[in-house]
Amino acid sequence: MTRKPVSPLYRAIRGSIRLVYPKPTLQGLDQIPDEPVIFVGNHTQMNGPIVAELYMPVPRKTWCASAMMERSEVAAYAFQDFWSQKPAWTHPFYRVLAHLITPLSVLIFNQAETIPVYHDTRILETFRQTVQTLEDGKSVVIFPEEDRRYNNVVYHFQSHFTDVARTYYKKTGKVLSFVPMYIAPRLKMVVFGPPVRFDPTVPMRTQRDTICRALMDRVTELALALPPHTVVPYRNIPKKDYPKNVPAEVSDP
Repeated sequence: MTRKPVSPLYRAIRGSIRLVYPKPTLQGLDQIPDEPVIFVGNHTQMNGPIVAELYMPVPRKTWCASAMMERSEVAAYAFQDFWSQKPAWTHPFYRVLAHLITPLSVLIFNQAETIPVYHDTRILETFRQTVQTLEDGKSVVIFPEEDRRYNNVVYHFQSHFTDVARTYYKKTGKVLSFVPMYIAPRLKMVVFGPPVRFDPTVPMRTQRDTICRALMDRVTELALALPPHTVVPYRNIPKKDYPKNVPAEVSDP
């Protein structure tokens, strides 16, 4: 797959972000198979995409909402996804901000190592690019959380991303691994856990939920194994409401 040209402006932005967002400590690197995989992690608002673009330990591409790559869709998507849960009196400000970031969003997410994720029949193109990326020897990073809380660490994962494993197996005969990844911005750490393997002998409709639940549970276990810290949640809620990796009622003696 041909690498897209990279503009000087994007290089400057990427370099600036690297200066203010230093490399996190990476743990569990021995859990990553020596083959292309799909990394599945907690989104942590913008922390996930930043880590994916700058600090993953292997060559990779990242799934990105196509709306953040298309000028006509950025403002509506950004407001709804980033700021709609802010206090109502702040909404006019954030609607204006959503329009202001549109040119920057289009530049960054089209220049970065991304795969656009569509929510219509073009999802076939998402899968095609994903399988091609894996065949090219690169891994793929996916942040599949949706707005339903699973526990104090992660929100529920949308499950249909797992279908990539079936498509990949049909085309290549290779079994794909999903590697759980927990990003802890407050600890400046990224932790990788034991992979979950696709099983070509099990119907996909059964495996979707099984794989997702295993990944959500393993991401949670990675978080619980770390020192007490504040979890940066999927939703952009007030910071005073951010959860802890170990709830107070559990950690208190």
